[in-house]
Amino acid sequence: MLAAPSASGMSGVDASLGISGHRTSGQAVRHANVTAALAVANMIKTSLGPLGLDKMLLDNMGDITITNDGATILQLLDVEHPAGKILVELAGLQDSEVGDGTTSVVLIASELLRRANELVNQGIHPTSIISGYRLAMREACKYVEEHLAVDAESLGRECLMNTCRTTIASKLLSTDPDFWADMCVDAVMSTKTVDPFTDKVSYPVKSIGILKKQGKGSKESAVLKGFGLNCVRASQQMPKKLEGGIKIALLDYNLKKYRLAFGVQVRVR
Repeated sequence: MLAAPSASGMSGVDASLGISGHRTSGQAVRHANVTAALAVANMIKTSLGPLGLDKMLLDNMGDITITNDGATILQLLDVEHPAGKILVELAGLQDSEVGDGTTSVVLIASELLRRANELVNQGIHPTSIISGYRLAMREACKYVEEHLAVDAESLGRECLMNTCRTTIASKLLSTDPDFWADMCVDAVMSTKTVDPFTDKVSYPVKSIGILKKQGKGSKESAVLKGFGLNCVRASQQMPKKLEGGIKIALLDYNLKKYRLAFGVQVRVR
């Protein structure tokens, strides 16, 4: 006959789950979550900013990675705690949506958790703390839009270049920041669109495509002011460059996929 484990002397533990099972709740869980979040934040705190320190990471295969990018560091870490995994996912989401600020968003989230835990210890209900955070978020966004937001047209090219240099300072492209910053600014400025009805200027960044080709160096990258297709010539006899009076045929099927019948030819006039 097996008996359930005793819950005497165990604070916040529910022994009613059965054999070898226990449930932790209350202050013990909050303290564990905050501790895990702060531990993850402390790992990348010293890598914040363009002057942050690099981290050397060694994985199970023996590969060594040296970087100060917050998202890269967190992805290589083997985080098992659920609260720590949330911060890792937060950094990955920030990197995919914005491309920068991965370390900052983790530090801000961990600090908010630490301050919230202090308020809970003072007897304030977590729901009230969450409502206060949401109200503070709305007020902060409102203040930024009214007092801190600056139109990109008034910044000038040099300010945009400095922003790009700071962004890529923690990336692999930091060896030549001027080259890549100039390319990024040219690419974004080429997408400038003016609404004919409201005269509002916008820069649709999603319209910028990145084509990758192997075999050449990174310094041979260039900005193509037009439309690029990541494809190759169907035959080596086809010309590499055409100028003047070019006609483009737009087909809704692939000519390579279907073999034409015997004696059938396709001519473009």
